Amino acid sequence: MRGKHAYWISLFSIVLLFSSSAAMAAGAPKLTKDEWKKATQIYFDRCAGCHGTLRKGATGPNLKPKKTLEMGTETLQEIINEGTPGGMPNFGESGMITKAETNLMARFIQNKPVAPPEMSIGQMKMTHKIIVPVKNRPSKPLHKRNWQNFFGVVERDAGKIAIIDGDTKEIINKVDSGYATHILRSSATGRYFVSIGRDGKVGLIDLFMKKPTLVATVKTCAEARSVDSSKFHGFEDKWLIVGCYWPPHFVVLDGLSLEPKKVVSTRGYTYDTFTYHAEPRVAAIVSSHYSPEWVLNIKETGYIWLVDYSNIDNLKISMIEGERFLHDGGWDATHRYFMAAANMRDTMVIIDTKERKKVGQFTVGTKPHPGRGGNWIDPKYGPVSGTVHIGEGLLSVWGSDPKGHPQYAWKVVRSIELPPGSGSLFMKTHPKSKHMWLDFTLNTDKESYQSVQVMDINKPGVLKSIKIAPKGSKARVVHMEYNKAGDEVWISVWEKDGQVVVIDDKTLKIKKRITGLVTPTGKFNVYNTMHDIY
Repeated sequence: MRGKHAYWISLFSIVLLFSSSAAMAAGAPKLTKDEWKKATQIYFDRCAGCHGTLRKGATGPNLKPKKTLEMGTETLQEIINEGTPGGMPNFGESGMITKAETNLMARFIQNKPVAPPEMSIGQMKMTHKIIVPVKNRPSKPLHKRNWQNFFGVVERDAGKIAIIDGDTKEIINKVDSGYATHILRSSATGRYFVSIGRDGKVGLIDLFMKKPTLVATVKTCAEARSVDSSKFHGFEDKWLIVGCYWPPHFVVLDGLSLEPKKVVSTRGYTYDTFTYHAEPRVAAIVSSHYSPEWVLNIKETGYIWLVDYSNIDNLKISMIEGERFLHDGGWDATHRYFMAAANMRDTMVIIDTKERKKVGQFTVGTKPHPGRGGNWIDPKYGPVSGTVHIGEGLLSVWGSDPKGHPQYAWKVVRSIELPPGSGSLFMKTHPKSKHMWLDFTLNTDKESYQSVQVMDINKPGVLKSIKIAPKGSKARVVHMEYNKAGDEVWISVWEKDGQVVVIDDKTLKIKKRITGLVTPTGKFNVYNTMHDIY
């Protein structure tokens, strides 16, 4: 099975490499085959998520040759080096890529984009591997640890997930996950962590083993971002869904073996202009608490799909018109309303998953990026939710209690200025905490991207800065996650010799620096993830 997997990956690389000659745009800088191969990998690593595999744009602008040739190598190199006020990182100045690579990418994006190959369910099955059969897995934990307080920490560039005991702060095991894992999701029972890599590889990690162990893997596409399990009563851990960027489709897997069962294309027409789109990527996915459905953001076409998994042989999909460029999003405090960010339209879209319809849509700041968002009780407006932004230093707050506070529901009630600049990726709250935490990962100012801001929810707009990165570090700080008790916040220092910093949520003092981690990014607590607590 491993040989077949390696064969398919090699074939993918060959297709990209030999497509380079057909992709040379008239008047574009020439690249050698080695340069093309290297630039393709850098683009996948650093650029595709915002600009798209086919470079049609989404969170970032269109980068097709008609535009980039007019800009020229020198201008493009300057932008890649220095970043932009709209939230693009300063890749060159920050050392994320070298000067030579900056020049290479400026030349590369003046050439025509090449579509990677499609991937059939047969090809997916060629990559499928069951490491520990279901019948051989334990019926109860083989350890005495508090597994619901485990954290899964993505070691992005190492291709591993570090499983850390949230009580003892001990790294229990490191599990292979594939390249650039994007997120982890807990299964409905919490027994399994499911990882999805940007390379489309899914991993199932069994937390009941003596040491958490990878028990199954499969590759569902060339590029992906999202995964979730079936969580509705009667379907716990039965199915998984993977949302892909390329090819643009979603895949239903067996929840315990990862065997691919169904693949559905998302190609289609935009909701507003009815223009055909060849690359509608699947962004955020959540699992409904009200019915056996997954809620999917279909990014470029602007639809939110409700996928009924009660009978996958007769799959039902309801398509709700939202807004184009839907990206991330999460639940309100009641888990009834899904709040999705359409980042290039500066808009939030609200879906009532009980009534299965859109109930709100409103404008926020530039390029909202809430992650899964945050929920808290505002001293004036009652239950509220919010988002930070990639494109400006702003926290947008809206009412999210249509029953108790209908006058504020789905309306922006506060626009709180954050420190100068842009580039926030995540915010984090917890129902047991009085604090809200915000990062500034893509900001161009070093002091900002090495720190987080914390706000007392009872004092809106009053912020305290906490330096997280150690002295002398060049690292960026990213992503916050609470422990099960809601009294600690875990924050990543994103660099080769990285660490996770544990902060006491009450005193705001650093309790522990967990070292020995390679480029840690996202962190996911089992209990909070399985119960959608944020």
